[in-house]
Amino acid sequence: MLGLGTLTKKVFGTPNDRKIKATRPLIAKINALEEEFEKLSEQGLIDKTEELRKQALDGAELDDLLPEAFANVREAAKRALGLRAFDVQLMGGAFLHQGNIAEMKTGEGKTLVATFPAYLNALTGKGVHVVTVNEYLAKRDAEWMGKVFGALGMTTGVIWTGMPEDEKRAAYGCDITYTTNNELGFDYLRDNMKSELDQLFQKHHNFAIVDEVDSILIDEARTPLIISGPAQDRSDLYLTIDTVIPTLDESHFELDEKTRNVTFTDEGNEFLENQLKARDLLDESQSLYDPESTTIVHHVNQGLRAHKLFQKDKDYIVRDGQVVLIDEFTGRMMPGRRLSDGLHQAIEAKEGAPIQPENVTLASVTFQNYFRLYDKLGGMTGTALTEAEEFAEIYGLGVVEVPTNKPIAREDEDDQVYRTAGEKYGAMIKEIRKANEKGQPVLVGTTSIEKSEMLSQLLTEEGIKHNVLNARQHEKEAQIVAEAGHLGAVTIATNMAGRGTDIQLGGNVEMKVLAALAENPEADPVELRAAEEAKHAEEKKKVLEAGGLFVMASERHESRRIDNQLRGRSGRQGDPGRTVFYLSLEDDLMRIFGSERLEKVLRTLGMKEGEAIIHPWVNKSLERAQAKVEGRNFDMRKNVLKFDDVMNDQRKVIFSQRREIMAAEDLSEIVSDMREQVIDDIIDQYMPPKSYADQWDMQGLYAAVIEKLGLDLPIIDWADEEGVDDEQIRERLIKAADENMAKKAVDFGPENMRNIEKQVLLQTIDSNWREHLLTLEHLRSVVGFRGYAQRDPLNEYKNESFQLFEGMLDSLRETVTQQLARVRPLTEEEQREMLAQMTAQQAELQSAAAGEAPQQNADAKEPALAGADQSADGGAQAAPGFVEDDPETWGKPSRNDRCPCGSGKKFKHCHGRLT
Repeated sequence: MLGLGTLTKKVFGTPNDRKIKATRPLIAKINALEEEFEKLSEQGLIDKTEELRKQALDGAELDDLLPEAFANVREAAKRALGLRAFDVQLMGGAFLHQGNIAEMKTGEGKTLVATFPAYLNALTGKGVHVVTVNEYLAKRDAEWMGKVFGALGMTTGVIWTGMPEDEKRAAYGCDITYTTNNELGFDYLRDNMKSELDQLFQKHHNFAIVDEVDSILIDEARTPLIISGPAQDRSDLYLTIDTVIPTLDESHFELDEKTRNVTFTDEGNEFLENQLKARDLLDESQSLYDPESTTIVHHVNQGLRAHKLFQKDKDYIVRDGQVVLIDEFTGRMMPGRRLSDGLHQAIEAKEGAPIQPENVTLASVTFQNYFRLYDKLGGMTGTALTEAEEFAEIYGLGVVEVPTNKPIAREDEDDQVYRTAGEKYGAMIKEIRKANEKGQPVLVGTTSIEKSEMLSQLLTEEGIKHNVLNARQHEKEAQIVAEAGHLGAVTIATNMAGRGTDIQLGGNVEMKVLAALAENPEADPVELRAAEEAKHAEEKKKVLEAGGLFVMASERHESRRIDNQLRGRSGRQGDPGRTVFYLSLEDDLMRIFGSERLEKVLRTLGMKEGEAIIHPWVNKSLERAQAKVEGRNFDMRKNVLKFDDVMNDQRKVIFSQRREIMAAEDLSEIVSDMREQVIDDIIDQYMPPKSYADQWDMQGLYAAVIEKLGLDLPIIDWADEEGVDDEQIRERLIKAADENMAKKAVDFGPENMRNIEKQVLLQTIDSNWREHLLTLEHLRSVVGFRGYAQRDPLNEYKNESFQLFEGMLDSLRETVTQQLARVRPLTEEEQREMLAQMTAQQAELQSAAAGEAPQQNADAKEPALAGADQSADGGAQAAPGFVEDDPETWGKPSRNDRCPCGSGKKFKHCHGRLT
């Protein structure tokens, strides 16, 4: 008997079926226009774009323009690329335009799908961002799909790391811009460190289409993007701590592989204290529990994590003397990304690599909060349904499973579970040989470089020819993937997520044509292509007869999505294929997440060596374990987001305030209000309301006015006057301060004075915001302990961060008032000296530009990314304002110049001293 839910689905269809059904009339409407658009000339397609653009700008609903817009793109793609979009591709485009995630299987043509909603939404003139996981794909897609947009009269741009600022600004100004999630996030942060509106990259956050959306919005969601600047060098500390860790034994720490956490035991703490004292890292009178020991304890903990949780060739590799992180989801190297809080330095010490200095955060944002800035968001991937709840809760995105163009003919077999890893690999080699002998291409998925190289060694010993694709061979990635569908090809690969190149049966015909042309440049390209296509068709036929692509995995990943991505490489566009997972009780997932019961069953069955257990129940049991891990990871990401949301509200206030200041022509009113507030505060402090004259602290008021307003006034005499009160003194202070600023405006000239006010305001906001970020980091790291006192850490964080934010705004008013009170025009001699410094600085910058590119630091509370901006501190321009006591206004003095503070010492021996 059918259950009620099953019966309802049979009668009404699933929610997904109903969404698909609802778009069919729309697709029919687009198809009905095809004949009309085929008759348009090349110019006719461009004219149609202008007609649609005018309607959009006049207020027409984009939904009403969709049929004509999609018909126009389909026709342009046919002419520019020779590709006619299938109905399911139009369907995917419609779902993206509606602000959904379109789940489309590998090989269904997602790159072309994105052109439809991108074109439609670009008609508004606010630009569309198409986001990919790496720069290779961004450049490839921009060039490839740029032909379609060009045929429609639209401009296409592409953003990559290190491109010149003018070119980047022009690329952002295009109708459609292709780039990576990292560059978008970093450019947003850089924009909020700029001082002029015309320097900004991102003018709008209109509509973004995110390719491999699960990788970007789920896998990397724990990874805040951080722009950082260098802190002091503490290499000796890391090296000394690194000598302590190997002396620990298993009783000194507890390792929890489930949560990837490692902590010292009481016995370990005692041992550690003695070791640190022996190495002079801890004072004899000091204990690990003293507040003064916090920093050293933090670094020892990071050293322990580096040794016990981070494995070489799995989490990172050492390349050219540098520790390079590996993305656990894609298996790619992440050059420039660095772990934060001293963890990367601890790994460098462990591996004997040169230790790079730590960084301090100048600006940060999570991908979750960055992508929620967009008015509308859409995404594409082959695997999203397992994370549908998270997409809905965090981003408000629905997930729609788009049907394949042709039915899936792939066979997904039940998992094969062996007792030991040795038995598992033996069975895999046997199966690879069997498939290889009949010419069936094989793709073997592994979870780490180490395992991919170990399998490669086994295949070499067996004399089976193969390719290996992991972080060490990333330069040959496209070539290896293109060859993976050849007759008899065997390819071992770490995670295949986001590779972006289809595995085509019989090999990639485009790559074959390019290779043939390179070998024989004199040949006729048309004849050469025809010959290669004929050869390819013959080879593809043999591969199909052999059973299509055989995907085998050496273990299951923590996430079902990653397993599904690997499976999805086989059976593209209705091709036959086969997939199977080989597991053992020694695999990480099986070992950590409860294999005892299964091991008991295997022992009871009395399995012989080399035998496997194969049953759908095993699959279900494993999927339940994976779902638990996914749920736990979701909770972790939600928790990170809850804390980041608190900071995000403050970030939005600060960033919008900066933009208002940049846009303003005259800030004198804001500056005057700040000055009056400062005067109110000091009057209240030294002449409290409702107090008598003999209770006033006039000496303190006099000193405060000199310090904060730069005015030497006869305040003590004023207090002796008959009948004077706090309101009169307040008015006199305001009048004197206003007259002082009016005089400065005359000395500098009104235009220069407005510019000085703007620069001082922006620099002070940036400086205070940086300090505030650091304070919030420290608060975040300790607030968890409040839970022991039965207080909610999140509420504690909200309350204290709000108080800190208010304090920062108070400090901002004081600092701006104080700096503007002290600013003065430079003397001729000072101007000459400053010009020399600026010339030297320019030479240094040109020299640096000719050498190595600025390093991108990836910071992370988990791996967290960071890109160092060219002058992250935003070195202040010396002219037209200079404040002797404020290093922010000195520009960037050369090391051997006299220090601008007036001490007479060289800069390197004074404020430029390395501490």
